[in-house]
Amino acid sequence: MSFESDLHDEVSACYADPLRFVVGMYPWPIAGRPGPDVWQAEVLEELGAAVRAREFNGVDAVLPIRVAISSGHGIGKSTLFAWVVNWLMATRRECRGTVTANTNDQLHLKTWAAVREWAEKGLTRHWFEVNSTILYRKGASATWFCAPQSCAEENSEAFSGQHRANSSSWYIFDEASAVPAKIYEVAEGGLTDGEPFFILGGNPTRNTGKFYESVFGEYRDRWTTHVIDARTCAYHNRALVQEWVEDYGEDSDFFRVRVRGLPPSANESQFIEGEKILAAQKRVVEVLDDEPLIAGVDVSGGGKAWTVCRFRRGLDARSLRPIRISGEASRDRNHVIAVLAGALSETGAARRIDAMFVDSAFGSPIVERLHVLGYKHVHEVNFGGKAPDIHQSNFRAFMWNAMKTWLVKGGIPKDDVRLTQDLGGPGYKLDQKDRLTLESKESMQKRGVPSPDDGDALALTFAQAVKSGGMRRTQRWAPMPLTWAG
Repeated sequence: MSFESDLHDEVSACYADPLRFVVGMYPWPIAGRPGPDVWQAEVLEELGAAVRAREFNGVDAVLPIRVAISSGHGIGKSTLFAWVVNWLMATRRECRGTVTANTNDQLHLKTWAAVREWAEKGLTRHWFEVNSTILYRKGASATWFCAPQSCAEENSEAFSGQHRANSSSWYIFDEASAVPAKIYEVAEGGLTDGEPFFILGGNPTRNTGKFYESVFGEYRDRWTTHVIDARTCAYHNRALVQEWVEDYGEDSDFFRVRVRGLPPSANESQFIEGEKILAAQKRVVEVLDDEPLIAGVDVSGGGKAWTVCRFRRGLDARSLRPIRISGEASRDRNHVIAVLAGALSETGAARRIDAMFVDSAFGSPIVERLHVLGYKHVHEVNFGGKAPDIHQSNFRAFMWNAMKTWLVKGGIPKDDVRLTQDLGGPGYKLDQKDRLTLESKESMQKRGVPSPDDGDALALTFAQAVKSGGMRRTQRWAPMPLTWAG
């Protein structure tokens, strides 16, 4: 009785702490492993933080907790899903869940098999019954359960009607790239009440579709996203990965999808080729002391687009981290002005920004205010203005063309997924005068590709040649915060 009472108390304490649940409920070490891998622990910690942030009171519905994991092979994704299933089932009275995968073999032989395996290993195993078709709380099989379901479109109704107003309704989609859009749409209907969860994972085998849009596309800001390179995981098959390097090459789409967790390269209408982007991520670059520090700012009008400020010194666009302000926070122009003024100020910075170029579409009043504050080295740029080169149709095409040329020798961050996707996002065409015309943001959004805020911000650093103002201090310039979510 003492054990059972203590177990209930501990599980209750894990309601908003799935990492504590995983560490405490299983008999580690297991198969020689001391516990969760680093990336698994990070996902579990983020899930717990999301639960605490929503403060579900058992009555009033909260926003869904959405997590999307794009990964290479062999990282322990099915195991993570099994832990999450067992955590949810143990900590949420009368919850309901559905687990699916791209094929029946994947679902039953891997994903659901992992759920069964870990359910039978945990300290709470005597609370539940589990078999090939269902996992349920003993004595409450009609109200407290989860089950595997085929993702065939004709089975879409199996994903509907799953509501838990006073608990959690949740879905886990494995190998989510190949789950039909219809299944996603029906599942969304189960996220309208209670404390809902929607968790996706898999290899990004397609550069279109709901999974792509959730991790890399227009809905990425609604999800907590992870892109996991298998080589960073503790237990990946190193020998097999080396074979893939030799057989396919690190630049191949096979390697991007199966190891790096990135979608295949875009089609041939892509303006900046994936190979150029990958090479710039790998390249080691040097910066001369007198290289000017240039900032480019793409200003959001609100909504899904973000305000992004990126930095470049000569060939180096990776050492200084970008500033990102969410679309919602960007509606407060005083907040945007304050953040940019902080970056421009010498206070706390070891190097003064020599020039800042700001997109005029939503940035014109911001530039005006920064001038009033004394920052005369801030310049307004009209994307639709006339290009200095007759071979580009407007100023935006001119800057992107300059950036594409620079990428042949320049260096960009390897782990910045947003910049990687943004650089490869826009398509292009030649107009009637054979001038380069870059695909508009509106056109990209219509085909499910997000506004290339980071790409435009970096492109703005090529708006004009800049003379260095010289180093103000000898120490390195301090990096800016990664994100201002408001």
